[in-house]
Amino acid sequence: MASLKVETVLRETTIHRRRNRLNAMGDGLGLGDAYETTLVRIRTQEGEKSKLAMTTLMWICHSERPLRVDELCHALAVEIGSTHFNIDNVPATETLLACCQGLVTVDREASTVRLTHHTLREYLTTHRSLFPRAQLEMAETCLTYLNSDQAKALPAKPEPDLSSMPFLKYCSRYWGIHAKRELSDGVILLATELLDQYENHVAANSLFEQILNRDDSLEVFAPSLFGGLHCVSFFGIVDIVSGLLGMADCDANQGDSAGITPLMWAVRGGQGDAMELLLRQETVNPDKPDSHGNTPLWWAARNGHSLMVKQLLHRVEVNPDRANNKGFTPLMEAAYAGHESVVKQLLDRDDVNPDEPDNEGDTPLMEAAHAGHEPVVRQLLDRQDVNPDKPGSKGRTPLLRAAIMGHERVVKKLLERQDVKPDKPDSEGNTPLSWAAYSGHESVMKQLLDRQDVNPDKPDNEGGTPLLWAAMKGHQPVVKQLLDRQDVNPNKPDNGGNTPLLWAASQGHELVVIQLLERQDANPDRSDHCGVSPLMQAAYGGHVSVVKQLLNRQDVNPDKPDNKGKTPLLWAAIKGHEPVVRQLLDRQDVNPEKPDNEGNTPLIEAAYGGHESVVKQLLDRPDVSPEKPDNEGKTPLLWAAIKGHGPVVKQLLDRQDVNPDKPDHEGKTPLSWTALEGHTSVVKQLLNRQDVNPIVPDKNGHISRSTMR
Repeated sequence: MASLKVETVLRETTIHRRRNRLNAMGDGLGLGDAYETTLVRIRTQEGEKSKLAMTTLMWICHSERPLRVDELCHALAVEIGSTHFNIDNVPATETLLACCQGLVTVDREASTVRLTHHTLREYLTTHRSLFPRAQLEMAETCLTYLNSDQAKALPAKPEPDLSSMPFLKYCSRYWGIHAKRELSDGVILLATELLDQYENHVAANSLFEQILNRDDSLEVFAPSLFGGLHCVSFFGIVDIVSGLLGMADCDANQGDSAGITPLMWAVRGGQGDAMELLLRQETVNPDKPDSHGNTPLWWAARNGHSLMVKQLLHRVEVNPDRANNKGFTPLMEAAYAGHESVVKQLLDRDDVNPDEPDNEGDTPLMEAAHAGHEPVVRQLLDRQDVNPDKPGSKGRTPLLRAAIMGHERVVKKLLERQDVKPDKPDSEGNTPLSWAAYSGHESVMKQLLDRQDVNPDKPDNEGGTPLLWAAMKGHQPVVKQLLDRQDVNPNKPDNGGNTPLLWAASQGHELVVIQLLERQDANPDRSDHCGVSPLMQAAYGGHVSVVKQLLNRQDVNPDKPDNKGKTPLLWAAIKGHEPVVRQLLDRQDVNPEKPDNEGNTPLIEAAYGGHESVVKQLLDRPDVSPEKPDNEGKTPLLWAAIKGHGPVVKQLLDRQDVNPDKPDHEGKTPLSWTALEGHTSVVKQLLNRQDVNPIVPDKNGHISRSTMR
């Protein structure tokens, strides 16, 4: 690209003109002359180089998706009409790049071939004379590739090995799109050859797998039963559909392995003409469902094909309210997708129930509210036979569903209704306000808090209030909205005794912690039912800034233990949070050696966890005994040896006041324990000490042979 710019600039005759040309090229504009010059140079190349380059540009410019390098090289090797794909005809990547004179490059990260600049694609597509029959040539290339002996030899099974035919997946998926755009007798002949044995061709499974939705669950190795009529109906190639329908053995109503008929494939592909042609066949059932119970009308409604819906609704055999296996009706699908015109057509029918729930109890209104389609919500609310407050799955109402997702306009519309209860909880006790607080939707919060009939402090079944949920999730603006209310208790705990402050501290939400601490009625040291305080949660999580906020309070006890006797310092030592340990050790009112109920000190826990920096901090304290054991008689050294933490063992052995041979209550020494655990390097450390007895029996007289020198 740089060379193209330089060449174009240098063709100007004055400095002023060259500067203007360069400025115009800054964002890719003004490159038309450069492209034209390069294309002239490409077309004057000798031999096959010109054709190779132009065909490369055609494929890159007009393919339905970016092509991988190996796909493009195989496309360029195809000789249209040939029954044999000649692998020796595949060009080298370096060759095609050279022939394209800098207009094409390889995206190494994606392994695809692309044009060097987006303006080049615009140039090539607007100059249609460059590739006058691109779609025809691409269709013929794809079909020739699929009709090759090599493609026919591949097994017609799901997920075959396509490494030898890398272009096959593209051809299977897109030949019909290219063919429909430019159909010729040659394309029809090639397509007929493919379709004659299509159900047993690898291309059938390839296309089938690529166009199935994730909801279309199938047995992995089941045959697709996807025939030629299914294929061309999906692509909407009416001339070929008509030809196949005229064959005596054609079953126009046959479903594939997913139960999808040609009519349904035409609908799913949005092919109106093909659908109309199929509907004219007497043998076609316009209401036949697939294996999931989805009918053609259901698919048309889901995809928003308004004209298709209209045509299908004119058929008396079509049930407009037929639900699939999960209870989803065409109206429900259209409502969820926000297709207003389809919703209107269905609501105009007397035989459509606008409030029909699915198997989970959710109605079309709920689906529209959840998806935030306010115009569809309005359409449904205008019906007298729609209950706007009807609970569905998990007891959630349309208002609650809209509040969860933060759909402000839908919430507003529902709150305007007198028959909607704005504080109605779901089966777990969560109100619309609770869900809005949990999700951090400020605008929805404001609408609900402006209501007199909404309790801003109402707990759910687990005792969680809106403030607690907002604090837990760190939604600072929502916390402010709630704290501005006089009727919100900032200390109200959930069923486990956790307050909003405790939750905010546990998650490290410093700004929310500050907001809560600014309340005069907030208790910053209130513990949960396990005795865990906000400071302890912050220390456990290593949240330095939150620890700092809490330690700045006079009414927070920095050495307060939980029900197991563990202090904030002990928890920080357990987790190895060295900065938090330092913060707590800087306090005069923190006992650095305070044990828990099992006698574990901060040093023991740090040694057990192998936290070297924490061990060092604690050993630097004159008020920390490096040999103080737990209730089982195990010292910090013994625990470090058991766990095999060599560096911590070294720290402790370097101390003059540590007995390296001190046994626990079972009579086992650090050496016997570490040998038992198989920590060879620690065994060597201890055996290097003259004051370690290599043969020390435990209290039962047992000797570990692995400790002997």
